[in-house]
Amino acid sequence: MVMSWLNYHHLLYFWTVARAGSIAKAGEELHLAQPTISSQLKLLEESLGHKLFERQGRKLVLTDVGRTVMRYADEIFRLGNELKNVVSGLPPGQQLRLNVGVLDVIPKLVAEQLLKPALEAGPSLRIICREGPLPQLLASLALHELDVVLADAPSSEPVSVRSFNHLLGKCGVSFFAAGKLLELKENFPQSLDGAPVLLPSDESSARRSMDLWFERKGLRPVIAGDFDDSALLQAFGQRGHGVFAMPTAIEAEVERQFNCSVIGRTDEIETCFYAITVERKIRHPAVVTIAEAARSHIFSD
Repeated sequence: MVMSWLNYHHLLYFWTVARAGSIAKAGEELHLAQPTISSQLKLLEESLGHKLFERQGRKLVLTDVGRTVMRYADEIFRLGNELKNVVSGLPPGQQLRLNVGVLDVIPKLVAEQLLKPALEAGPSLRIICREGPLPQLLASLALHELDVVLADAPSSEPVSVRSFNHLLGKCGVSFFAAGKLLELKENFPQSLDGAPVLLPSDESSARRSMDLWFERKGLRPVIAGDFDDSALLQAFGQRGHGVFAMPTAIEAEVERQFNCSVIGRTDEIETCFYAITVERKIRHPAVVTIAEAARSHIFSD
């Protein structure tokens, strides 16, 4: 399923209207005109595909879906306020820091989408990102040089670091192509047999999943390149050097940024994303925000 990103401004207007009980009162609280709020609510309803309010006389009443959205909005803005309180409690001039390790094979667009809610919730937050292989990042995590590691696979037994895996979400994959390779859209996925493909490195879980899928489908594509770096892989794909796969959750953004098109999708290849910490329960407020936003919106069904 192709995901569209939630507009948190629209969600704030909805949340304010629901708490205030009317668009007029929400307009006073937000210092916005009633038509502005009404149009933003309509956009939110269109993006979610459901009506959130219904009129009962002169009153606006939440629908069943509206009540569900309200519960999530309460939690989202509670976490945002919690993050602000943590930041405001810091000594003057000191920023809240989040040291993040990002596995080198994770698509940069996924990493950015995961980290964005924390930045939006706390403007004083400073993110320090380090990229590398999982064993190296986990070693830094054990030394408390990192607060969290973002990975596409859980930490495993062979890695002698005490850590806890928090699943952020999962989705299928989409296959992209540019130039002449767009004709492979016809008869997908059989069209991949003998076609040039660009794959992540052998050590990645994504590569292992793709190799197994090719085998199950009886496909033997020509491996035109193996890449440790997802951005380099996408750059080669953008130039039409081979078909490449990315998580379906970022499909629209991949098409927009890399001027390529989807030629097929599958849910049989599942990409998962984890936040790995040394704590059984996530405590850093920015990581809590990241986890909640990922589970509620980025990877929600």
